[in-house]
Amino acid sequence: MVNVDLMARHLPALKRVSFRAVLAATGMAVLTGFAGAPASASPVTATAPEATAVARAVAAPATTKTESAAAVAAVPVAKPATKAPAAAKKAEQAAKAPSRQQLMPAPVAEYQETFKPTAEQKRNAEVIIETGQKMGLPPRAWVIAVATAAQESTLHNLGHLGDMNDHDSLGLFQQRPSAGWGTPAEITDPVYSSKAFYNGLKNVEGYDKMALTDAAQTVQVSAFPDHYAKWEKLAADLVLAKYGQGPYAA
Repeated sequence: MVNVDLMARHLPALKRVSFRAVLAATGMAVLTGFAGAPASASPVTATAPEATAVARAVAAPATTKTESAAAVAAVPVAKPATKAPAAAKKAEQAAKAPSRQQLMPAPVAEYQETFKPTAEQKRNAEVIIETGQKMGLPPRAWVIAVATAAQESTLHNLGHLGDMNDHDSLGLFQQRPSAGWGTPAEITDPVYSSKAFYNGLKNVEGYDKMALTDAAQTVQVSAFPDHYAKWEKLAADLVLAKYGQGPYAA
């Protein structure tokens, strides 16, 4: 059947071409709603541009829903970016974290002190821990070193404090140039001072099993040997913070 509505839209373009002539150009006629024999009126020349345009419009097939669906299906769908689950990362950190037994194998002094470390203090503790790790020392050595620095400088890399200085003590561990620990520039380098402390600790036989204060005092030779013990739990928590655990975890 002829699409009358479509033809009607093109009738203004036909100007003087009669409705019956257009039907003749398409080779069809409309009689009471049924396709019948060609119209008896004289046909318009087939080359008339108006008639040709209408004929092409009538003959053009409509796009089917199937074709539209196929076109949509052909468009690639962007995949959402994958994110590493936070739970998996936390589990991985926990698997690598040292146990409490490794950190504190000896009885811990009952009296413990603590403070909320600043970003600078946490970073200094991390340098001490990372230096011990690179030297291949066990977790107990890291705890002893951090507790010692907590007592000596509250984990601040101190320069010369003038009249407040204990002799010529400097840096995280308050090491003295006059006692052979190194130059002032070396002692105030957190990595150097940490290595210097660990080298002294390695010479203490059984340091990884003895009371923390005894191991630290053997290296430091302090006038207050029992003060190191009170920072043991703080030091262990700062070690665990590097593994995403404990009260100081980021």
